[in-house]
Order: sequence, then structure tokens, then C-alpha cells
Amino acid sequence: MENVLAVLNLGDFAQAFSKMGMFPVFDLAYYIVSILYLKYEPGSVEVSRRSPVASWLCAMLYCFGSYILADIMLGSSPLDYFQHNSHILLASAVWYLIFYCPLNLFYKCVAFLPVKLVLVALKEVVRTRKIAAGVHHAHHAYHHGFFIMVIVGYVKGSGVALISNFEQLLRGVWRPETNEILNMSFPTKASLYGAILFTLQEAHWLPVSKSTLILVFTLFMATSKVVMTARHSHGSPFALIESWVCHLLFGSPLAGSEEDHHHASSPAAPSSPLKTKEELSEGARKRKAKKAE
Repeated sequence: MENVLAVLNLGDFAQAFSKMGMFPVFDLAYYIVSILYLKYEPGSVEVSRRSPVASWLCAMLYCFGSYILADIMLGSSPLDYFQHNSHILLASAVWYLIFYCPLNLFYKCVAFLPVKLVLVALKEVVRTRKIAAGVHHAHHAYHHGFFIMVIVGYVKGSGVALISNFEQLLRGVWRPETNEILNMSFPTKASLYGAILFTLQEAHWLPVSKSTLILVFTLFMATSKVVMTARHSHGSPFALIESWVCHLLFGSPLAGSEEDHHHASSPAAPSSPLKTKEELSEGARKRKAKKAE
């Protein structure tokens, strides 16, 4: 891969890309998309009216939950990240605009699909950096703890989803069936696979530089998420491989069993385009609002 990049003269670009600062543009996109998905969740708008403090705490968990969980796992204070005042203030401003902007103007702008696709792509740039940083941090603390590196990188990339049940309690909702370990979404799976790749690179078992891996994995994540968001799909690019591997190792295809269960539970359901969990929640919230009117 390094030879290919050398021929295409992309080595310098990969190096520059890996050193590019995330604040404020990329972090801003990350906060917007994260809090946008929070607003899609059932009961989030009601909580923002009834208890702004609880709503703000939920927004901070959506933005910084991965840092909090990783700090706890590495023996640091879960409040460490809150010393970054500029990040907290920026995320708080985004939270206020999405939930309280007059006429919902800010929400309508960032939820507009072309704008949302750009923001989603920028968010995946931050996710990849967080995975790489998590693996690197764990490597310094545990030089030969490869499983720890994978776990910390995984948590840094998908910590928000992993603590979603705790965040639900702050909103007064309890849905244990949404446990991310039991029903892993594409970003969670991709974070796990990315953590494995970056751990192999950190251990010098993967013959590519970190900057190259960051560039390639970012392109994969951004492209996948943009396509899935544009198609309103919750499918996974890994589905075919996972089905084959699960059939080979565990005797049953993972994707097939999920589809069979879905059809068995709703045999009369009409065919419709697949939608993400966030969009389904947003549709339910809008219908509820119309009934209230």
C-alpha cells in the first residue's frame, strides 16, 4: 500500500491529513451530528422542555461519552475532559441551538440532507482520529496489552453507543433491548475493526504507516456513512462477510438470523426503504407532535 501511495504521490497528503487539527471545524460537525441524533431519540424534546439540565447532560454524554468511558477504563477521572472549556462551550452552544433556536431554524438547516451528509463525513474523520488516539494512549500505558489497546480504541470510537442505556436513564427511558453489545450498529462494528487494525499497526504487525491507515480508514468510514445516510439504510458493508464467518465458526449466519427474526415478528409489514434508528425515532416524534396539535 505504501508503494501505491508513493506512485500516486499521496504519502505527503496522508501525512498532512493525519496531522490536521480537528478543532473547531471537525469537532463542530461531530457535536452537531451527535446532538442531532439525540434530538431524534424518543422523549428528548420533552426532556429539553421539562429539564434543560438533564437534556444538557445527555448532550454532553453524546459528545464526550467515549472520552469519559475511556478515562474510567484507564484509571483517570471521568471529569478530565471537562477541563477543555472551549470544547464544552462549543458543544453546549450546539445543544442550545438545536433544541431552543427560534422556529427550529438551526435544526432544519443541519438536518437538511445535503448539509447533513457533509457533517456526517466530517464526523467520521473525528471518529477515526479517536480510535487511533485511544490505541496509542493504551499502548503507552500497557506496552504489550494488545487486548487493552483494542478495547480502548473501540471505546473511543463507539463509547457513546456503549453507554446509551445510561443516557436513556437520564431521559427517563429504559430500553435494554437497545443494548449496543447485543445489537451492534455499523459504527460500533467499524470501530471495533478499526481498533484491531490500529493495534496491529501500533505493534508493527501491519506494514503500513499510521498516517496511511488513518487516511484509508477515514475514507472508508466517511464513504460508508454518507452512502448509508443518503439511502436511509441501516445495513452494513460487513454483512456478507460476517454472515459467512458466523456460519463457518458458529454454525449460523448472523445477518440471516436477524432478518428471519424481523420477518417472523412482523409478517404483514409492508415493504419500505430501510431507515436508521435515528430517522425512525424522528418520524415517531413528528407524528406525536402532530397528534398533540
